[in-house]
Amino acid sequence: QVHLAQSGGGLVQTGGSLRLSCAASGLTGYVVTMGWFRQAPGKEREGVSCISSTGGTTYYANSVKGRFTISRDKAKNTVFLQMDSLKPEDTAVYYCAIPAVVAGTSCRVRDDYKYWGQGTQVTVSS
Repeated sequence: QVHLAQSGGGLVQTGGSLRLSCAASGLTGYVVTMGWFRQAPGKEREGVSCISSTGGTTYYANSVKGRFTISRDKAKNTVFLQMDSLKPEDTAVYYCAIPAVVAGTSCRVRDDYKYWGQGTQVTVSS
């Protein structure tokens, strides 16, 4: 059974940093493609970033480009989202997810994501 365990998040002031982690289990033998999404109250879910299973392809939404960095530890099938220069508009529940096609050389946040983490709250105070 596929399971995504998220950690990190919390409360930070504007300009601060946070790091989110997402550890995937239950996919023995696969290094997975993974995406990060967020949803703020009253807003639609937004695809923030993704990284291919090879690590060779990454994507960032324009709203976070230059401030967020996605990376991975292949050995542990864990993906990280380093969030710097945080703004109040980054406040949301953040989710990691794995697409239905779990591995590949590319990633797209518009793909069909099948497995989801439990979500973690990120709050940026002004």
